[in-house]
Amino acid sequence: MPHVNIKHFPKQLTDAQSAELVAGITAAVTKAFGCAEGVVSIAVEPVAQEQWQDRVYGPEIVERKELLHKTPTY
Repeated sequence: MPHVNIKHFPKQLTDAQSAELVAGITAAVTKAFGCAEGVVSIAVEPVAQEQWQDRVYGPEIVERKELLHKTPTY
């Protein structure tokens, strides 16, 4: 616990960008939950733009809106 899953349009991150992303998310999660870094897991999952509506927007944003703490404004 806790697990973070980031879905995004495909974009290649450098090793440095990936490390910075993971470090920032880990810091925020450990601070918010008061947990150790070792219990945090993070997945970074590219989703093709043409699949976004079916794989992400519909099932995770529209159908689970009660779980969202930030909603997209587009």
